[in-house]
Amino acid sequence: MILYHGSYIAVEKPDIGRSRKKLDFGRGFYLTPHREQAAIWTARFQRRYGQRVLSLYEIDEAKARENLRVLEFPSYSEEWLEFVTLCRMGAGKNDRYDLIIGSVANDKVFDALEAYFNGYFDAYTAIEKLRFERPNLQYCVANQQTLDTYLHFIKSEVIP
Repeated sequence: MILYHGSYIAVEKPDIGRSRKKLDFGRGFYLTPHREQAAIWTARFQRRYGQRVLSLYEIDEAKARENLRVLEFPSYSEEWLEFVTLCRMGAGKNDRYDLIIGSVANDKVFDALEAYFNGYFDAYTAIEKLRFERPNLQYCVANQQTLDTYLHFIKSEVIP
């Protein structure tokens, strides 16, 4: 399976140490099987660094699922919402997993999570507010050993 990572530079050797903690699935290296989604993620880098770069990787997903601690959220759910909420607050437990797979919380995530956390939204309403309109999926590789063993850099491409 091919996965994409969007940045302003080619990322041949991903480093978990450079990852931010308060993301959807916590600290990790984020990828997507959707090229268009990764390209959209690079837009913020073009404004700041003047360049958008996609790095392509291959992962043997069947082998990874067989050998790794995988957490997968097949759809938006209360479990997904709770996990994302905790991770966004910096209190997530993503270190229990090697690979986390699930939907992306959209740009309204902070408002929706805050409303849910403060009791203004129930779980169903919060989930509906967080849905993306277009297909999306993110893979979070949560530790360096998994990155080094299962993710293989193919090439990078500058996006015009």
